Amino acid sequence: MESQIEFPKKRKALPPLQVLLDERVLDVPDHLLDLLPVGVYVCDRAGLIVRYNRAAAELWGCSSKIGDPTVRFCGSYRLYSLNGDSIPHAKCPMGDVLATGQGLRDQEIVIEQPDGARIVALVNIAAIKDSSGRVVGAVNVFREKPEQPSGHLRLDGYERNSDELLQALPVAVYTTDAAGHITFYNEAAADLWGVRPELGKSEFCGSWKLYWPDGTPLPHHECPMALALKEKRPIRGMEAIAERPDGTRVPFIPYPTPLFNASGALTGAVNTLVDITDRYQAEQRIRESETRYRGIAAIVESSEDAVLTKNLDGVITSWNHGARRLFGYTAEEVIGKPVTILIPQERLDEETIILARVRRGERAEHYETSRQRKDGSIVDISLTVSPVRNQEGIIIGASKIARDITERRRAEEQQLLLLREMDHRVKNLFALAGGLVALSARSATTPEELSSAVRDRLVALARAHALTLPVTSEGGKRTEQSTTLHALIQTILSPYKGRTDDDGARLTISGPEIRLAAGSLTGLALLLHEFATNAAKYGALSRPTGQIDIACSEGDGQFVLTWTERGGPCVDHQSDGEGFGALLTRATVKGQFGGEISRDWKAEGLTIRLSVARDRITAE
Repeated sequence: MESQIEFPKKRKALPPLQVLLDERVLDVPDHLLDLLPVGVYVCDRAGLIVRYNRAAAELWGCSSKIGDPTVRFCGSYRLYSLNGDSIPHAKCPMGDVLATGQGLRDQEIVIEQPDGARIVALVNIAAIKDSSGRVVGAVNVFREKPEQPSGHLRLDGYERNSDELLQALPVAVYTTDAAGHITFYNEAAADLWGVRPELGKSEFCGSWKLYWPDGTPLPHHECPMALALKEKRPIRGMEAIAERPDGTRVPFIPYPTPLFNASGALTGAVNTLVDITDRYQAEQRIRESETRYRGIAAIVESSEDAVLTKNLDGVITSWNHGARRLFGYTAEEVIGKPVTILIPQERLDEETIILARVRRGERAEHYETSRQRKDGSIVDISLTVSPVRNQEGIIIGASKIARDITERRRAEEQQLLLLREMDHRVKNLFALAGGLVALSARSATTPEELSSAVRDRLVALARAHALTLPVTSEGGKRTEQSTTLHALIQTILSPYKGRTDDDGARLTISGPEIRLAAGSLTGLALLLHEFATNAAKYGALSRPTGQIDIACSEGDGQFVLTWTERGGPCVDHQSDGEGFGALLTRATVKGQFGGEISRDWKAEGLTIRLSVARDRITAE
């Protein structure tokens, strides 16, 4: 049952401060009690101290533990009467009120502090009774007696004297009459409102404008003070916002309490306004932080990259969908487990190094390594690791962002292959051009004739290369060119056409003609170009008497091209090793065409036999 302070029906009217300190002390929050310039403490029925403020501890000279059974009735070190007689704590004024249920006012008692200092205190105690009138506790409001007593500091004295105490309070306090007209306010209230209301005219609250916490306008006649006067009861648990004339807003908690005269008639109310700007701003920062966190969390969760966090022991603490896609584990499967489940055995030492850097507050950016998926496969990743700190700035873990770089590495490998091909092709073109010039010089009789022969052969070579390039349409779409096998052979070998020194044909083509598929054109052109380049460098085309016969045949789903050279120099063959030509030949013949290639170096010249699946090179 809620406890409350009971007074006789015909009671003496108390000034506002008296009501604030005595009648509603149990409703006042701790931080407000600590602002009061007088000592306040509350005892339960057994005399155990259940609450006290900072001023009480200062007057006692010590702080007592709430509910300590060894400290009862008063938190002071020792108590004495004015004549110096020792007073047991159980016989002190608080003990008497708890025993009799009768309150007392301005009783003097001497408090001795632990250091031996003594002060004379004025004690005001009221019994706390339940609804049946049973004493359940008491509240003591006490202060040090001035050296020259005067009526100005009496808690139950004149209204003007209470106003002086209210004016000295660092918390906003004001009073109204029964109609709600403001009759008094202190400087703290004027500072909170940012304006000085007109006494006797301004109603319910001195603020310029009022708002509910959600920003909705709050009319003055509906504010907590108006409600307390209307319902004749204290209002607790509400919040409001006062807007000053300069536009600034101050959030506050009001504690309006109605006042009654000796006959019980409503005479007005006293209100205390507690500025909660700091708390409000802290809550706002928390809300903003939560909003930012939710936004960041949404970004992290939707990221294509794998994002995870771990503590300083290497245990996984968070896991996003990107991590699930990359590594194959669900969050439930990995959170709480060591991050080493993602690290291949041969790379476990990396985790020790990474954690050491994190503990030093260092970042590791774009560290390329490999990790292990749930199915055991290895994936190449770029890893960024950053320390995670708590609100105090202490490092408590690390965040990791892992990006799959498998496609990038494939692209890099493809780019490297293309660069090697370009280098190889450029070198071959220079060698081929040099061979063309040398070959042309043997048969040319004048500079003009030499120039014409070289130009014609280079143009033919360019046309052959053009067959291997895709065509771009007006719409930007790239399409492969299509041609026949014989046409491709003739174009590739056109720079070498003509007659030998003994008036023989340098090039012959025989066998069935087929139309080449667009996808096979480049591979075959590169192979034929490779054959021709080698022949021009080392084989039949390097001699004026050299000849090449190309025979085509097909059967059992296979297409066979036989390249036979005669009249070239004797070649002491050595293995090509893993040069670009050998790599390209193997990749094209076996990888693209699913075929086979063989070379036979004979005394009369080289014979190449190329066998491929017919359906891989022919157009449908």
